[in-house]
Amino acid sequence: MLAELLAAVAMFGAPAGGTEPAVVWAVGDGANGTTEARRLATAIRRDRPDRFLYLGDVYPSGTRSDFARNYDPVYGALARRTSPTPGNHEWGNRATGYFPYWKRELGRAIDPWYAVDDVGGWQLLSLNSEAEHGAGSQQLRWLQGRLGEGSCRIAFWHRPRFSAGSVHGDAADVAPLWDAVEGRAALVLNGHDHNSQRFRSRGGTVELVAGAGGPNLYRVKRDRRLAWSDARNVAALRMELTPGGASFEFRTASGRVLRRGAVKCSAA
Repeated sequence: MLAELLAAVAMFGAPAGGTEPAVVWAVGDGANGTTEARRLATAIRRDRPDRFLYLGDVYPSGTRSDFARNYDPVYGALARRTSPTPGNHEWGNRATGYFPYWKRELGRAIDPWYAVDDVGGWQLLSLNSEAEHGAGSQQLRWLQGRLGEGSCRIAFWHRPRFSAGSVHGDAADVAPLWDAVEGRAALVLNGHDHNSQRFRSRGGTVELVAGAGGPNLYRVKRDRRLAWSDARNVAALRMELTPGGASFEFRTASGRVLRRGAVKCSAA
């Protein structure tokens, strides 16, 4: 552990001014009320993260009662520090489930896509793979207007552009989102496929799939684009963000680290 810490410091330098890194967790596809999902959520909560990114899917269909029964008892304690993005399971009932729930928990209406600035020196971009995102769409125009210089950004949405998952695989229709952020966001996070995946850097952007939030895991196929994958463990992604870089770990509820990694980024 000490050797890994020293390596990270050598890679990124010590945090500016001696400040602590921002701890950010991310996971999707875990709002199903199962024991395994609750154990994972408890581990995340005990780590007292600065920010929690929920990558979508409240089961079975994101109704008001689904949020009350399957999301709130699992991740509700983290609501005030949560930045969500909707999944395909809840988007159809967004008017009675997703939007009212987050308005009540956050004390304000939430937009379908939005930005959170300066989390450990990074910008977080919650994008929406379930809303219109093609050329000329309001979402894509908004995104293009938010992307300045530098790459210290995390863009996250539900359905991954690239996936080796055996159930869903690549989502070609979200290419406009990926194309906009490639090289301008050091990390892209997604859920949807129920497993953990790390892809090799593409254009300076690393995609991480963190959809193993519950026990219904999907097999991962052989894919040379992958740097690593796991389809055996319920797990979430833990990140530490500092100006200029991020380290990340895929962790189980017991704290076992499945895979570590790190990326650099350039400031605006």
